[in-house]
Amino acid sequence: MMFYRANMVLLLVVLFTASLLYADGDVGYQEARRLTQSGKIVPLTDLLRKIQAERPGRVIEVELERHGQTFLYEIEILDEQGMVWEYKLDAVNGELLELELED
Repeated sequence: MMFYRANMVLLLVVLFTASLLYADGDVGYQEARRLTQSGKIVPLTDLLRKIQAERPGRVIEVELERHGQTFLYEIEILDEQGMVWEYKLDAVNGELLELELED
């Protein structure tokens, strides 16, 4: 019985730790900075320069999200014609995944 209980506790600890590792959601400033400094994600400034070169405008929102073991930047730009564009980029390699004109 004692062996069963110890194994059950160990299993719960492992599952809880794994769920934290793969948790989805917004990434905070400190974690984003750590990921950038360690080279795990592309610096936001590099991506903003690239976007601004092809679509000048004002950055109105930026989010860095974790999806499992990958990261995604969502960037909204208000262009010079008053249109809002949402860019979804792979934060690991900077690849454009989706470009959408907001309603």
